[in-house]
Amino acid sequence: MDPRETSPRLDPKFDSNGLITAVATDRAGRLLMVAHMNAEALARTLETREAVFWSRSRARLWKKGETSGHVLRLIEARIDCDQDAVWLICDPAGPACHTGAESCFFRRIEGDALVAP
Repeated sequence: MDPRETSPRLDPKFDSNGLITAVATDRAGRLLMVAHMNAEALARTLETREAVFWSRSRARLWKKGETSGHVLRLIEARIDCDQDAVWLICDPAGPACHTGAESCFFRRIEGDALVAP
């Protein structure tokens, strides 16, 4: 067994690009978004209690809501058993999706079409 799975020490297993998957939900468990974090983003999130991610497209850190004001206030952070994914339980200050939707997962797949409920 990997020591990460049994140790009480936080030791995130970042991928070859230095990233870890981060899933954000609200207190009720509703999925808000999935993004990526590097070590600095994770540290800033834990320190400031507001979600900070690594933007792969912009190749830089970004604080969720830095332009919209729709920050994700961290209530609790959890890490999975082998420490390669983070779960952020948050209070969202507005919609989580840049489209204005409450969640980034607002469309349902039906065959080869996307349908908004």
